Amino acid sequence: MNPKPDIQLRPTEEADLEHFFQFQLDKDAIYMAAFTPENPTDKTAYLTKYTKHLNDPTINNQTIIMDDVIVGSVAKFEREGDAEITYLIDKNLWGKGIATAALKKFLTIEIARPIFGRVAFDNLGSQKVLENNSFIKIGTDHFFANARQVEIEELIYKLI
Repeated sequence: MNPKPDIQLRPTEEADLEHFFQFQLDKDAIYMAAFTPENPTDKTAYLTKYTKHLNDPTINNQTIIMDDVIVGSVAKFEREGDAEITYLIDKNLWGKGIATAALKKFLTIEIARPIFGRVAFDNLGSQKVLENNSFIKIGTDHFFANARQVEIEELIYKLI
């Protein structure tokens, strides 16, 4: 059995955004995330949006570090008054328990509860990450997924 990855979190810095932008350019990552900007390759729009997020007190942005290398991000943001989480891991590292370990660590520093997670119906990896962190599936919704150019089902999870 693989040992748990040694994950560290630290507040996201502006320089980290370049790494995150590169991670989210991967075609498989875009497809699995589903709910992406219309043009995920627009670096200026990406950097503008996420630089603003770094200064928003309602958003808790953390950079995921493993072996002194940036491997992803995890954040809490608010949507219509509800706390939600989002995370992104370098696709080259999917399936190694990094997202699960990072979210577990994140939930010890982010105390907003309840907190929700949303995931495309066919993103089994992300569903497993949420379930491994005690999120319970509470419902579904349908939204237009820019990455797929079609409306898809989104599963809604909640942690109390």
